Amino acid sequence: MDRSGPLNRILRQAGRALQVQQAGLLAVILVLGTVLTLFAGSHQDPLTGLTVNNFLNANTLLQTATDASFFAIMAVGATMVIISGGIDLSVGSVFALAGVTMGLVLRTWQPENGLLAILAGLALSVGMGVLCGLVNGCLMVGLRVHPFIITLGTMWIFRGIAFVASRAESILVPDALTDSVKASLGLGGQLAPIPLLAMVAVAALGSVFLSRTVLGRHIFAVGGNAEASRYAGLSLGRVYISVFAVAGLTAGIAAYLGGAFYGSTSCADATGYELYVIASAVVGGASLQGGKGSVISAMLGALLITLIRQSIRTLHLDQNYEWIIIGCAIIVAVVLDRASAVVAEKRLTRIAPDTVSPEEGTP
Repeated sequence: MDRSGPLNRILRQAGRALQVQQAGLLAVILVLGTVLTLFAGSHQDPLTGLTVNNFLNANTLLQTATDASFFAIMAVGATMVIISGGIDLSVGSVFALAGVTMGLVLRTWQPENGLLAILAGLALSVGMGVLCGLVNGCLMVGLRVHPFIITLGTMWIFRGIAFVASRAESILVPDALTDSVKASLGLGGQLAPIPLLAMVAVAALGSVFLSRTVLGRHIFAVGGNAEASRYAGLSLGRVYISVFAVAGLTAGIAAYLGGAFYGSTSCADATGYELYVIASAVVGGASLQGGKGSVISAMLGALLITLIRQSIRTLHLDQNYEWIIIGCAIIVAVVLDRASAVVAEKRLTRIAPDTVSPEEGTP
């Protein structure tokens, strides 16, 4: 096999571009973190008497990562949908329905065994998330309607079901769930690293799935050129249903963690998370045209958006500017993505003649 062929060169260039993109996101996060450290001020710890920076301390940093973890986990599945050329507007509603389902069943059942309650809660939340994802995928494939329309409809349907089922009540979850998700793991104090660790684990597994499995490569292929993938023998329906199922899976995981962490679930949970999830994927470099994206970059995008929200609170700015800033970030990310695509296309056009050997160019 010729490892110096045109396709391998293109793949290596794409890999280098992705590494540069992630390095750029990390640089922006570090710069923003430095700004917050310098301008956040400080306070005196009442226990130790030491002067503590209002941002650069373990509690604030872990809370920031926790705030990002819930929609960052959902962004892993949503990124796969975007890579395939689709969009999912229902992730927040899937989160709410999965959480309400878990809360209602556990409240009715009231398992006495803590481990059983944890496993049942996780199974209920994840199961409902996957079911909602399968509904989205099957409706899209079966009705042959654009996923924007399908998920716009199911966004209201799923949240409406959660509203009717819960009667707009906040449903408490068993203490065993909260104790497990808010476990300090030996860090002490109020530190609870479980959501952060779950975010990193889901992003790592998602990255391996996309880069190391056949279905992962098919997702990129379908998003890059659906017609060519069809002629190559790929089942587009199977790919679309799979990515929506994964999006539902990650929403179910996030719903379990969110409900357990805060101790309750309700039909209003994750309202507006659609913006944060899609923004995380887009800021992380996922192309809304499909065929391009990274779940690791989406996680970094979620952290960046959370830092923007944190900076608004820490610097005592008007919180109404949060939506404006995030909206501008989405537009800038899309424009930069389009510009980089144009530059890459021109570069490939220039090097294409050089990659064809005399034998390949001879009739």
